[in-house]
Amino acid sequence: MKIATYNVNSINARLENLTTWLFEENPDIILLQEIKCDYNNFPFFDFRAIGYNILMLGQKSYNGVAVLSRYPMSLVCEGLPDFTDENARYIEVDISTPTEVWRLASIYLPNGNPPYNNVNDQTKYIYKLNWMDAFLSRAIKLEKLPQPVVLGGDFNVILTENDVYNPKAFVDNALFRKEVRQKLQVLQYYGYYDAFRILHKNENGYTFWNYTDKALVADFGMRIDYFFLNALAADKLLTCNVDKKTRQSVSPSDHAPLIAQFNISKIQEG
Repeated sequence: MKIATYNVNSINARLENLTTWLFEENPDIILLQEIKCDYNNFPFFDFRAIGYNILMLGQKSYNGVAVLSRYPMSLVCEGLPDFTDENARYIEVDISTPTEVWRLASIYLPNGNPPYNNVNDQTKYIYKLNWMDAFLSRAIKLEKLPQPVVLGGDFNVILTENDVYNPKAFVDNALFRKEVRQKLQVLQYYGYYDAFRILHKNENGYTFWNYTDKALVADFGMRIDYFFLNALAADKLLTCNVDKKTRQSVSPSDHAPLIAQFNISKIQEG
């Protein structure tokens, strides 16, 4: 089973790119972030026409998350439980594979940096910290489920110095501040595994490159898109790689898809 996570940076603006990529890669499940459209403007027909079921939580012009699946799926929750949020950043589903039911979430964690016209405004950073606390509370509960759990998406966190081209340039950035990194690292203390790092200890694994200053050519990137797996999912992991070629296409997203493959015929013993 192939699962991808992809911040598309506007699904309607990237629709041709995305559908072409889906034909080429044929993922069974794709977690999408930053779709930037509400329900009435989501291109349901285009994805249903190529065999995907769809669940989405949209928002006009901003944010928005979705799950596309070739398997049957059901909605668990829209938004983080017990957290009031006007932004569409979290959707959680159950997906019925041929062997078992998997729990997946598509996540678009807040950026947290201040607006350019008011660099002293900490409102967005406080929102990010509060959002992360609510997410961690939910993730800890999910880790205890007796089924594979995959938390995927754009986390807007650079976990370590090895995950960005120039750590010194990001010391005060909300993606790299110490307390933000510590909060995300809590996932691993509670039994989650970073899928890419399980298989690639030293590769940079960048998933984002800014549009400006030839960042892609120079590989001035950062790793901010992740799959976090509970033990039941990690036990079935086969591969996990970044598909950089999509970032090199015409009118691309500033992110590249992260793709993981799992052995769904492998049932956990015990």
